[in-house]
Amino acid sequence: MYLQITRPDITSAVNKLSQFSAAPRKAHHQALLKILHYIKGTVGQGLFYSASSDLQIRIYVDADYAGCRDTRKSTTGYCIFLGSSLITWKSKKQDVVSKSSAEAEYRSLSKATDELVWFTNFLKELQVPLSKPTQLYCDNMAAIHIARNPVFHERTKHIESDCQSVRERLVAGFFELNHIKSELQIADPFTKPLYPAQFRYLFGKMGLRNIYDPS
Repeated sequence: MYLQITRPDITSAVNKLSQFSAAPRKAHHQALLKILHYIKGTVGQGLFYSASSDLQIRIYVDADYAGCRDTRKSTTGYCIFLGSSLITWKSKKQDVVSKSSAEAEYRSLSKATDELVWFTNFLKELQVPLSKPTQLYCDNMAAIHIARNPVFHERTKHIESDCQSVRERLVAGFFELNHIKSELQIADPFTKPLYPAQFRYLFGKMGLRNIYDPS
């Protein structure tokens, strides 16, 4: 599990597998061997950081919907960049069952903005000046509409506390909320499995490189 601290490409797989650590079965052992096989084939892979980059925070937030077959809970995924450098990321099953994809996405927004507040305050403690406003990217238009709409409806009142925390930070100018196409959502690999080409493309966007790869 400690390896995922520097290897975001195994975070989602490790997160899912760790849910069965109390009572693993043969299928989980086989899945573990696949992860180890992948790691063995990518020993030179890691995050590379640019020496020249701006000091703007960008955060990408995503969620699957009812992805867990046993509980039908969704998975939160997000990643935070400072300039072009990936700083922190998360893949975690949500605590409660969401009734819609918008609700699952909004719960992810709430968790991600909590992390964003901590990270921003941490940079202030270090006296790191941010060059531009923080940009938050979400691919769910319904969740964006909820964040921008000050009126609570019957279908959103059960996530009112999440709505309020996200909206207050948005109104206060803590971040700017933007829509992004699903195929460009960098946080996507933290919520579900992807085809190899899309997997490599998105993690390449995160700055993941292999020192033994000639390309």
